[in-house]
Amino acid sequence: MLTAVLSVAGSVLGLARDQALARLFGAGSETDAFLVAWTVPEFAATLLIEDGLAFALVPMFSLALARRARGVPGDPVRALVAATLPRLLPAFVAVAALVAVCAPALVRVLAPGLADHALAVDCTRLTATCVVSFGLAGYCSAALRAHRRFLAPAAIYVAYNTGIITAMFVLGGRWGVRSAAVGVAVGGLLMVAAQLPSLLRQLRRRDAGEKSADAGDPARPLALALFGTVLLFAVCRQSQVLIERFLASGLPAGAISHLNYAQKVAQIPMTLSLMLCTVTFPVVARAMADGDVARARERVERDVALAACLVLLGAATVVACAPQIIELLFQRGAFTPADTAATAAVMRVYALGLLGQTVVGALARSYFSAGRASWYPLGAMAVGIAATAGAGAWAVGPWGVTGIAAANAAGITVTGALLLAGMGPRSVPVRVRRV
Repeated sequence: MLTAVLSVAGSVLGLARDQALARLFGAGSETDAFLVAWTVPEFAATLLIEDGLAFALVPMFSLALARRARGVPGDPVRALVAATLPRLLPAFVAVAALVAVCAPALVRVLAPGLADHALAVDCTRLTATCVVSFGLAGYCSAALRAHRRFLAPAAIYVAYNTGIITAMFVLGGRWGVRSAAVGVAVGGLLMVAAQLPSLLRQLRRRDAGEKSADAGDPARPLALALFGTVLLFAVCRQSQVLIERFLASGLPAGAISHLNYAQKVAQIPMTLSLMLCTVTFPVVARAMADGDVARARERVERDVALAACLVLLGAATVVACAPQIIELLFQRGAFTPADTAATAAVMRVYALGLLGQTVVGALARSYFSAGRASWYPLGAMAVGIAATAGAGAWAVGPWGVTGIAAANAAGITVTGALLLAGMGPRSVPVRVRRV
């Protein structure tokens, strides 16, 4: 319930953020430039908060907690923090610096046909700071969820969107759309601040003892393989956005903005349906750590079925009411009726891929819940990305942004079908026919 309430609040503030962006800056070349820079926090959120880092760290913390419960000498949880955080933090800083330095080349690669290249570079450099803040926020979230503490992790998007909205209204008159990029930097810091006190309380609960005998070297190669497969899967999944913006950058100004607004609204049913899987992922990981495969299987089967029912209801609502939803949310200020019509048309097509998005999000967790490296999800995602790129390149000419959205829906549906077909010994062994 805590996660549901705060996730809905975060989603509402996310809509308010997009409404503020549309009202203040419309859907033109300026917002296109910012949304190319927005690729950085989108990637960082997927890799470091929602999918990548969480898929690796939640099973690792669950295993450490299971070992603590069995009376392993020392404190396995603190040993895990000491072994991972000092290695991850310098990596976050290095990547953020690399993104800032390479921003001009990055913008040219992401959107070669973009009208305002310099503005996109400025915004990209400002948003690069989120690699560090999102990395720390994702680390805190994974650790707290493994400890069954959900309040602070669920509140992070409330803090994040509050920072962006405040920055746009305070600085928008002076700095234009750059104010939204400043808000990303501020919001990232607020995400860390919202969780750090709770995590420190959890880590102080036990005095640090000597490092447990089996907490070190034997697990390290496995952990590195796990991080590698998880992060590559998350990068591959998020590259759908890169394909969309690359193809849309050659279309008339506003195309990237229409895709963005449509995607943000259409994905709300998927986000809410996956909320249950986010909360129960630590339960599945702990069951696998305890060797209780039957409990993990039952949990995954129920979660996938319920999430699918919820997202289909949401998708039906999006298809039926797309013009009214977009008009209600965005049609004011610089956002015109023509923008409403274009965005609603794209949103209806996006909705066709929501079931695939949900199945991928729910099943990918089960492949990594045992804390073991698995290459199958990456392969399934690569096939889906290839389908997205091929279909998008073919469809963008005759159908424009609608063709790009259709390619997205087709590609993610292919990946969902492959992940479901591959369930078995390499993951939580769910009963595929029953699901």
